[in-house]
Amino acid sequence: MSKQTNPTNAYTVPAVSITTARTGASSKANELGMRAMQERAYAKRGEQYLLIKSPPASGKSRALMFIALDKLHNQGLKQAIIVVPERSIGGSFADEPLSQFGFYWDWKVAPQWNLCNAPGVDEPKVAKSKVEAVRQFLQGEDKVLVCTHATFRFAVDELGVQAFDGRLIAIDEFHHVSSDTDNKLGSQLGAFIARDKVHVVAMTGSYFRGDSVAVLAPTDEAKFETVTYTYYEQLNGYNWLKTLDIGYFFYTGRYVEAVEKVLDPALKTIVHIPNVNARESLKDKEHEVNEIMHSLGDWKGVDPATGFHQIETPDGRILKIADLVDDTDLAARSNVLAALKDPSQKNNRDHVDIIIALGMAKEGFDWIWCEHALTIGYRSSLTEIVQIIGRATRDAEGKERSRFTNLIAEPTVEQSAVAEAVNDMLKAISASLLMEQVLAPRYEFTPKNAGAQPGFEYQGGYQEGGHNIGVNKQTGQIHLEINGLTKPQSVEATRICKEDLNEVVTSFLQDKAVLERGLFDQENTLPEELTQMRMGKIVRERYPDLSETDQEAIRQHAVAAMNVTQQAKLALAQADAEGGTQGSTALIDGVRKFVNVRDLDIDLIDRINPFDAAYAVLAKAMDEKSLRQVQASIAAKKVSIPEEEARELAKRALLFKQERGRLPDINSADAWEKRMAEGVAALARYRAQAKAKEMSGAGNG
Repeated sequence: MSKQTNPTNAYTVPAVSITTARTGASSKANELGMRAMQERAYAKRGEQYLLIKSPPASGKSRALMFIALDKLHNQGLKQAIIVVPERSIGGSFADEPLSQFGFYWDWKVAPQWNLCNAPGVDEPKVAKSKVEAVRQFLQGEDKVLVCTHATFRFAVDELGVQAFDGRLIAIDEFHHVSSDTDNKLGSQLGAFIARDKVHVVAMTGSYFRGDSVAVLAPTDEAKFETVTYTYYEQLNGYNWLKTLDIGYFFYTGRYVEAVEKVLDPALKTIVHIPNVNARESLKDKEHEVNEIMHSLGDWKGVDPATGFHQIETPDGRILKIADLVDDTDLAARSNVLAALKDPSQKNNRDHVDIIIALGMAKEGFDWIWCEHALTIGYRSSLTEIVQIIGRATRDAEGKERSRFTNLIAEPTVEQSAVAEAVNDMLKAISASLLMEQVLAPRYEFTPKNAGAQPGFEYQGGYQEGGHNIGVNKQTGQIHLEINGLTKPQSVEATRICKEDLNEVVTSFLQDKAVLERGLFDQENTLPEELTQMRMGKIVRERYPDLSETDQEAIRQHAVAAMNVTQQAKLALAQADAEGGTQGSTALIDGVRKFVNVRDLDIDLIDRINPFDAAYAVLAKAMDEKSLRQVQASIAAKKVSIPEEEARELAKRALLFKQERGRLPDINSADAWEKRMAEGVAALARYRAQAKAKEMSGAGNG
C-alpha cells in the first residue's frame, strides 16, 4: 500500500486489498439506457415503499429518475419531491435527456423548483421563503421539486403530512434518517408511513449509522421492498479500476507531520482533516491546511479563475489545490465549489490535483479522478467511511488503483487521553473487519445437500455430500453449504439472510463488549460467547418480531459470512507468503481455497474468533510497550476500585517500581502485582475525570 517512511514513529496496517475482474458490467446499459443497478431497481418501480441500497457511483440518482417518471406517468402520482442532505448534491438531479438513451421520457426540473440552487442557507428564519416555494409547488402543475433535508423538514412542520398526499417522496442518503424520536426526518417519515398516502423511495450508499439507533423501526422497515447492489458487484463491473486498498496509518506527534508520509503528490487526492473538536485536531483548521500545503512545496498564489492554490513541488510541478476548509471568505469558497462542479471539466484529469476538506466532499461529491481518500481522525460512522471511500472508487480511464488511508493517533505513554486513543484503535480494527465484509461478495448459504442453486457454477459440477462451492460470475455471489445450518422460515428472515447480513455484522463488530473481549481478553473469552451469546442478543434486539428459529438462522448466517470472509483473507495471505499470486477474483479464489480444505459446519464456525486476524495485525504492528498499554487501559475499565484504595495501591506501585525498576504489569500472573497496576490505572482515570470536571467548570465560568 502506502510507502513506509520513518518507521520509528509511524506505520501502516493494510486492512483490505480487493482485486476485481473488471467485467465492464457496471457501465453497460440496456435498451432503456439503464445500467445493472438501475435495471434492478426499475424492476421494483411499482412498490409503494422502496429502499435502494447501492454504493457510491452506481447510479442511484438516475435510477430514481427512471422510477419517478414511471410513477408520474403510469402510476397516477401527482408530483415527485427529491430530498437531498446538502445543496451541493442537488446538481445530481439536474435535467437529463433520458430519451436519447432509449427511455420513454426526459427528466426535467424547472429552475425555480430546484431549491438547492436558491440563495440562502437552510436555517429556520431564512428557510421560510423555501417553505413557501414548496407550498406553491404543491398547489401547481409542475411535476418535480428538489430540496434539502432541512427544507423538507421545515415544510412538513409548516404544511403537515397531509399536504403531500398522492406524491412521491424520494429521500437521498437515507442513513440520515433514524428511528430515534429526536430525529425529525425519521419521525416525519414514520407519520407518512402511518398515513399511507404517499410513495417513498429511499436511497443510500450504505445502511449503517455511527450509533446504535436503527434507521427505521422494524415495523416500518418491513413495509419496504429492498433492492441491494453490493460494493463488490459495483467494483467488479468497472472497466478501469482494478484494485482498491484500505489501510490504517497510526502516528505519534502532530498529524500534519504524518500527512507528509502518506500524501503522495502524484496521486489525485481528497484530504479530510479532523473536526476542530476531534482529538487529532490542532484546533486551527486554516493553519492546518496551510501546513499541509507547505509540506508539498512552495506557494505560488491563487488562480483567480478557479480559486485553486498553486503549489510548486521540489521537482518543479505545479499542484492545483482546492481548499474547502477556509470559510472566512464565502465568495471565494463559492468560486472554488463552482470550479469543482464545472461540468466542462468533469473529464479533465488535470483540472485539480488535491482537495482539502473538512465536512464537505463526502456524500454525492463526484470527482472521478480521485485516486486516494486520505482521512485524518477516526470517523465513528461506518456510513461516513463508506461515503469517503466512494470518492476514490469512481471508474475513470487509466485509473487502475485507488486507496483509502485513515490516519489515527497511536496511544502513547505521554498521552493523557489513553482511553480515547484505545477506543479509536478498537474502532479502527472494527472498521477494517467491517470493510472486509462490506466489500466481499454476497454469500448464499444453504444447509448441506440442499442442492445446486440456480445461476451458480460449481467446480466439477454439483456433487451431493461433496465440498460444493458455487460462483455466480454475473453478481459475484458465492454459494456455500454448511452442516447444521438453520434455514430461515419466514419471507422476511429469508430476505435478511440474503440482503442485510452486513447490518447484522455491523452491529456485532461495533458492540463495545464484543470488541474489548474479542480483541484483548481472548484468554478468558470463549469464541462461542461472542458468536452465540452476543450475536444472538444483537439479532434478537434488531428483529424482535421474528420467531426464535428465524432469529437463530440470521445469527448463524451472519457469523458464517463474517468468518468465511476472514478465513478467505487469511488463506490469501498465506498464499502470498508462499510466493503465490492473486488472480483477478482474489477474494473468491480465497473462499474457494478455504472451503475446499474442510467441511464447513456451524459448530466449527461458532468456534472461530472473528478477531484473531485483527489481533495478530495489531500485535505485529505495535511495539510491545504500546500494545501492553492498550491492553492495560481496557483491562482497567473492567475493575471498579474506590478512589482512596486506588491512591493507596498507586503508592505501593511506586515502591514496587523503586525496587524492581518498572511499574506493575496489569497482565501479570501475580495477583498482587496485577492489583497494584489496576490501582494505578483507576487513579489515573479518577484524576482525568477531575481534570475534565475542572476544565468544564472553568469553561462555564
